Amino acid sequence: MRLTVLALASVAALSLAACSKPADKVADAQADAVQAQGEMKADALEQKADGIEARTDGQSAAVEAQGEKSADAVRAQADAVEKQADKTADAIEKK
Repeated sequence: MRLTVLALASVAALSLAACSKPADKVADAQADAVQAQGEMKADALEQKADGIEARTDGQSAAVEAQGEKSADAVRAQADAVEKQADKTADAIEKK
């Protein structure tokens, strides 16, 4: 998954670089890298959340509920990381 995201970011950066000014090319490449890094961090957090749920599945209702609550918190963190990466990338592109 990480390699796919990085490959897509690289392709996007190269395609934008072909039809932009040099300064725009750099900003677009930086923005793509920020987005790709944010996506990788969010994916890692999602995997962590999945692991939490997997470890608590089949246990008592209280343990499962706590596991689900923890996993939801990690997923919220993943969403926040992704949102912040997008926000940072947008700011880079607007410069």
